[in-house]
Amino acid sequence: RPLAGDASARRYERLQRGADRAVLMDTPGDRAGIERFLTIANHLAACGLSAPRIWAQDVSQGLLLLEDFGDTRFPELLAADPSREPALFAAATDTLAALHAHPAPRAPDLGPATLIGQAGLAYDSYLGGDKDARTRKGEMQALMAEAFAALPGWAPVLALRDYHAGNLFWLEDRTGPARIGLIDFQDAGLGHPLYDLVSLARDARRVVAPETVMAMQARYAAATGVEPGPAWPLLAVQRNLRILGIFAKLALQDGKPGYLDHLPRTWALMVEDLEHPSLTRLKMRLLADLPPPTPTLIEELKSRCARIR
Repeated sequence: RPLAGDASARRYERLQRGADRAVLMDTPGDRAGIERFLTIANHLAACGLSAPRIWAQDVSQGLLLLEDFGDTRFPELLAADPSREPALFAAATDTLAALHAHPAPRAPDLGPATLIGQAGLAYDSYLGGDKDARTRKGEMQALMAEAFAALPGWAPVLALRDYHAGNLFWLEDRTGPARIGLIDFQDAGLGHPLYDLVSLARDARRVVAPETVMAMQARYAAATGVEPGPAWPLLAVQRNLRILGIFAKLALQDGKPGYLDHLPRTWALMVEDLEHPSLTRLKMRLLADLPPPTPTLIEELKSRCARIR
């Protein structure tokens, strides 16, 4: 049976034979992606964390047969019982702290230069990418570079990059940090310790209670010594600025208009985090350059998406 996929061309199917179940991940033409997935999965297992076990693989064909974590993803659990949010997000915070206690493997760079480049996607796709947009993008990126340069020093850790509720499972039969099942980590890189925690807390797809976010910050700081400080709002702005661009691109180029429905929340999160005093100049630049995703703008983007399809 088909399983919900992600924003990539990867396809997932649940296979069942009697009581046995597995997930088939089909990644045609992406040998490098399969190899990255295997590398990170092995590293997570070595750290005592729960990546899916790999039952079989054919890298040349882009196929992996994976352990099936079942139907205990965070979104479904929280839809059934919203009161579980503090406990689930505390456990997910503990998993990150446990991961960051281990030396990171070799992985792509997810440092300031990479993040600043990714933030420009909003100007390329959401804004439109004309000559004037390219000039303004460069000015925005210069301000973002200044903000990153002003952060306290930090040591890179393995950032799983898509660490959000939709990619996390609750594995009740396991203990400690292994209680969180992890998927969709093939794009992991070496980045700021707060990157994944910000991704989980400032999620474009769901509202996380402010008290839960504060508890996550305090819990992670107690475990690692890394305080949120000015890095938190900067990483949050970078991530949601990138998501504005990615979601617009998925709609306009790939014919997936449903992603546009997430733009208002993505925008609201970005504007909220821009209120941090360290980001005043960046805030002025972004709000002058980018139009808010009003219902009219979203409908206009959807009409363009329909023509492309």
